[in-house]
Amino acid sequence: MRILVLGAGGYLGGHVTERLRALPGARVLVGGRSPGADVAVDLAADRPRLLAGALAKAAPDAVVNCAGATGGDAVTLAEVNARGPAALCAALRAAAPGARLVHLGSAAEYGAGTPGLRVAESEPCAPAGPYGATKLAGTVAVASSGLDAVVLRVGNPVGAGAPATGLPGRVAALLAEVADPGDPEGELRLGDLSAYRDFVDVRDVARAVELAATAPGPLPPVLNVGGGEALPVRELVRRLADAAGFRGRIAETGGDGNGSGGGGGSERSARVSWQCSDISAAAAALGWAPAHALDASVAALWEARSRSFVPDGVAAP
Repeated sequence: MRILVLGAGGYLGGHVTERLRALPGARVLVGGRSPGADVAVDLAADRPRLLAGALAKAAPDAVVNCAGATGGDAVTLAEVNARGPAALCAALRAAAPGARLVHLGSAAEYGAGTPGLRVAESEPCAPAGPYGATKLAGTVAVASSGLDAVVLRVGNPVGAGAPATGLPGRVAALLAEVADPGDPEGELRLGDLSAYRDFVDVRDVARAVELAATAPGPLPPVLNVGGGEALPVRELVRRLADAAGFRGRIAETGGDGNGSGGGGGSERSARVSWQCSDISAAAAALGWAPAHALDASVAALWEARSRSFVPDGVAAP
């Protein structure tokens, strides 16, 4: 089986590629703009005809699109998150119409949820900002493409390699810079951490992608991939602080409910105080359920971060 992964150099894409490369009988090709890519493609810039030519040469049985932008202005977000999937679908229809397409969407497409309730795939979407809106546009392009395609709407992924553009990675970066984490007089200043989020281990996301790429027969157009429960953001921060051995005070200084008021959160999550996904459809269609508890996700994140952190003035090995 030939599987083409787009966006393999990103956070989710890296974990997905690693998982797929362990799949018996699979040949994983990496597509992107880097010189080392197996297939040279740029979803945000290439014309569909050029993309189709590259896809025809790759002859994939499945394509996994992990490419996406989580930050930047509205134009950048639209080019990558909306235009990219639409161009990919047009190219696949021309070059590999029988390939299975697995596209990574986002729970941000739903917008603000109702406290206490899980949102199912059939619920209307009302994204709260450009990120969610452009991800929703990408989902619509894929779901209406006529291809053998499925969108995995991912919750808030946590795990090794989490980037500093999101809350888990940003907090891990701040904790890594604390001179004496065991000092009870220490302080970590963040924004308001009262929002609730549906956290999912990045390894569980990668497993869902594997199942979606290899499942026989058609799949539902959209499947939620989350933890299935909402936890306060401050709970994630507290557990991450515990993993780091931080014994000081976590100060909430206001902000948007996602930690960004003190430099710890994600602007794209503003105005959304509750997110929780109903993951029963993924269980029915893929036999998938999250296997990693949040403590395991946090431990993996901190272990990877502490290995990679080099204090100022210390030479890297």
